[in-house]
Amino acid sequence: MVTRGLLMLLLVAARATTSGSPGTPTPAMPAGTAGSEFPGLGFVRESDIRRDLFALAGDAMRGREAGTLDELRASGWVAERAREAGLEPAGEEGTYFQWFPLRRTRQSTTSRIQLDGQPLALWRDVTLQGTSEADVDAPIVWLGNSQTLDTLNAPVSGKVAAVLLSGEGAPAPGDALAARRWAGQAPQRVARPLLDRGAVAVVLVADPAADALFELGSTNSMRGRYALDGVATGQRGGGGGAQSQAPVLLVRNAWHARVAAAARFQARLTIDDFVYPSVNIVAVVRGTDPVLRDEYVLFSAHQDHDGVRASVAGDSIWNGADDNATVAVAVLAIGRAFAERPARRSALFVWHGAEEKGLHGSRWHAARPMVPRDRIVAVLNGDMIGRNHPDTAALLGSIPPHRNSTDLVRMAHDANAKVTRFAIDSTWDRPTHPEGWYFRSDHLPYARENIPALFYSSNLHPDYHTPRDGPERIDVRKLTRIAHWMYATGWLAANADRRPGLDPGFRLER
Repeated sequence: MVTRGLLMLLLVAARATTSGSPGTPTPAMPAGTAGSEFPGLGFVRESDIRRDLFALAGDAMRGREAGTLDELRASGWVAERAREAGLEPAGEEGTYFQWFPLRRTRQSTTSRIQLDGQPLALWRDVTLQGTSEADVDAPIVWLGNSQTLDTLNAPVSGKVAAVLLSGEGAPAPGDALAARRWAGQAPQRVARPLLDRGAVAVVLVADPAADALFELGSTNSMRGRYALDGVATGQRGGGGGAQSQAPVLLVRNAWHARVAAAARFQARLTIDDFVYPSVNIVAVVRGTDPVLRDEYVLFSAHQDHDGVRASVAGDSIWNGADDNATVAVAVLAIGRAFAERPARRSALFVWHGAEEKGLHGSRWHAARPMVPRDRIVAVLNGDMIGRNHPDTAALLGSIPPHRNSTDLVRMAHDANAKVTRFAIDSTWDRPTHPEGWYFRSDHLPYARENIPALFYSSNLHPDYHTPRDGPERIDVRKLTRIAHWMYATGWLAANADRRPGLDPGFRLER
């Protein structure tokens, strides 16, 4: 666990990176909104959101990758902004922090890979698909190009199958999202039939087109896998450990001739297994009603992203401005609104760590909430709310089978009609949508705990999970409007006489 000394260092670093405290004058209400019905709405200010977005998603935060000091520094920054906003700490031991152990399993750099005794450098000459712990010493058989590969007749049982991986149809490296997916999927498509026929390992030599994606695939693979350390949370997702199948390796094109001529392949593959701290930031604004103040409306975001990775068009910082600095700063703004104008129920604010590694922060908090779980009446989560058409947005969890509270959905639609008037795109909420978008953000662990939950988003775009997702590309006006929508929905839930009900028979299955 993290010491108090480190905690203090995080706060010092956070204060050093601030761009100034928010102003306090009472702002004018946005045009066309019901200001008297939503008295804190004007405190959700575009100027504050813009300032905080450029700080949290700027290059100085280095992409905020979970399991690194960059994530901890960003989390300290969020905690300091929450303190400045007047939010009370609601984490462990009177702090804003809820720590959790993040286990990482990665391919060890002590692994050794050789062709006829000649070593290949891990991550520079060769990369592994996933992680593997194995000893291989076997003859290597060259099978030619993957496009003409006769899998059914390949003599691979007990041998190492070597194939030239065709990059035909592969995206350009600049299309980082598509390239990342291709680098993760194409090698497995070629290797799987060979492993099924008894190959003890598969060595794929990248052709020139595939070789252009080697660095991207390597920097992703070298990170390994992440899981909550030795904890049964009752949630799906995550998981670590070495893969059980025989190893699949991708080799740079410069080794093509040597792989094709090699007689024997040797590898001693080992894994590293260790634990990092990650953290949720938890804050609260106490309600005004002496009875209802013991119930909570939870506003949810995540502050981590992908960190520093392969360079794309000269940029190696994967800033994660839309994913998910947009909602992290929106929740700060909503916190300021509740601090200025508290509701009857309490407002709980949670910035989850390690979302990108498998929803780990929200899985941890949903299983071990900092307030009694049965007192959380609603979860309003957001992920990526600053791109695409300025007048459309998605509200996931609003139609079956994902809807778990008709009452909460009604409040969200009411808030939208009165405040923001977005055209709501429901296609992303359908169970048939190929992206499975509903299952990919921090509301999910709470919904699985049968807590009414909604997910606000402006959906995918070409810069998703690329270095191009920078703050300069965000539509800050739209981001502010969705923050208004989240605030207004939460205000209705926090002031209703009756908490939002759970739909009878709700059972969330993918």
